[in-house]
Amino acid sequence: MRINNTLLFVFFFLTQIAFGQNSNEKEILGKITADSVEGINVFNSRSQRGTVSDRDGFFSLFIKEGDILVFSAVNLVTLRKKVTKGDFLSNRIAIQMTTQSIPLKEIIVNESSKITAENLGIIPYGQKKYSPAERKLYTATSGGGIDGLLNTISGRKAMLKKEIVVERKENSLSRLEVLFENKYYTETLKIPSDYIRGFQYYCIEDPPFADALSTKNKTLTMFLIVSLAENYNKTIENEK
Repeated sequence: MRINNTLLFVFFFLTQIAFGQNSNEKEILGKITADSVEGINVFNSRSQRGTVSDRDGFFSLFIKEGDILVFSAVNLVTLRKKVTKGDFLSNRIAIQMTTQSIPLKEIIVNESSKITAENLGIIPYGQKKYSPAERKLYTATSGGGIDGLLNTISGRKAMLKKEIVVERKENSLSRLEVLFENKYYTETLKIPSDYIRGFQYYCIEDPPFADALSTKNKTLTMFLIVSLAENYNKTIENEK
């Protein structure tokens, strides 16, 4: 009986500690209103916890009074909401989000066209397509024998590989330059105008973003650039 009482006391003590630590935090229900409400990211910047809204725009999250909630989604303007005492006491939060108008310069004409070099019989089906830098490397290494050995010894092979990396980054930068106008960087992403070029280089160094850009996945590109902008702004703010 004494052991049972001891265990009961320990359980009660630990429960009180846990309750005291989270007594100012509770789960609330939120409702988002927007053109498209499903899959909107909801992030509590204090607790570093997040969730996503359902198809009706509802979400639930543990919060404290004074927490900053960040709402973000592709094609929606990112919104920050400070939890007020009224929000906390009512156990409900209503959020109104607006559609983000993103000026895209890139235009694809006749995207479903089946006319290709392969269909026209210019090159065989399945043949690898090389960029100029890749073509140089292939020429320098495909011969084998003494030529390939000399290219390796002289460092030409390593130089050509670096040239391919530079070429790919230049291509990514060119795609990014025509995808968004400067107004989008300064007004939507809050990037200072003097830092736009640096932010573009910052983006193309991010592997997931570079892959989305190279595959012309606009939806993923627009989603990733929002979080990259937030991280970049924090970096330049710390440098001031």
